Amino acid sequence: MRSLFVMDPIERLNIAGDSTYMLMRESTARGWPVSWCTPSDLYVRGGRAWARAETVTTIGEAPHFLRGGTGDVELGEFDLVWMRKDPPFDMEYIFATYLLERVPAGTLVLNRPSSVRSYNEKLHTLDFPELCVDTLVTRDRERIVAFAGTYDRIVIKPWDGNGGRGVLVTHARDPNLRSMIELLTQEGRVAIFAQRYIPEIVLGDKRIILVDGTPVGAMLRVPSGDDHRGNMHAGASVAASQLDARDREICARIGPRLREEGLLFVGIDVIGGWLTEINVTSPTGIQEINRLDGVRIEQLLLDAAVRLHPHAGAAA
Repeated sequence: MRSLFVMDPIERLNIAGDSTYMLMRESTARGWPVSWCTPSDLYVRGGRAWARAETVTTIGEAPHFLRGGTGDVELGEFDLVWMRKDPPFDMEYIFATYLLERVPAGTLVLNRPSSVRSYNEKLHTLDFPELCVDTLVTRDRERIVAFAGTYDRIVIKPWDGNGGRGVLVTHARDPNLRSMIELLTQEGRVAIFAQRYIPEIVLGDKRIILVDGTPVGAMLRVPSGDDHRGNMHAGASVAASQLDARDREICARIGPRLREEGLLFVGIDVIGGWLTEINVTSPTGIQEINRLDGVRIEQLLLDAAVRLHPHAGAAA
């Protein structure tokens, strides 16, 4: 199974916590040839997708990658193409998904480019309103102010943020409320999310990884004492967590949609039993959950990729 990973430069990976590295390492362990490139290395010639890609072999110790040759490769020569570029989800990211749609049908692209492009990680939670807290999406300042008056506290955040960037907790009596709204909406030019604050965030933001719509592990990201955000980028600590009945209800509800959309590797966020995000661009958490639960999620992902490959019999 010859594999290409479209990703950030390998020099910038945080090996101690990176999920893409684990997928690459497991691929090497199976004897699969591995290559990598960045989105800027993708191009189209003759109506088909190509990349300027480098072959690598992953190893467990520093320097972690034994780097090989670099050359132009038509993406149809790969069995698997993994889109693992981290956000921001900007126009360059969107354009990369268009290029990846030029890959021939005999190559499996994960996650499906059209679904990554259309599946906004915050907005699509609202496809399941019974799983979410009361949410307003608007650029109108006064509408948000009125919404704030409905609850003791609310959260406001950008629709395209990641890693906890721009997530603010506020209330109707906050003298900075209007100013915060103006900043996040860029003076009313950009819509933002306003949601009822979930007080259980102090206990942790649960990340659940789903493989082909099935939950395979979870962890809690517990905010530090001086920050309300349950994001590791914001200093949250990681703790073991099991799936409870509500988590399983959420996964059972959204799992069939994820499978239908070709979203093999997904990380959802659940706070106090409420679904807050469905992460499909470059979900992470493999290494943390592996350590806490004694599992090997990268093996489950590659097994699923083999099973879903258009030539599954030959690939196996």
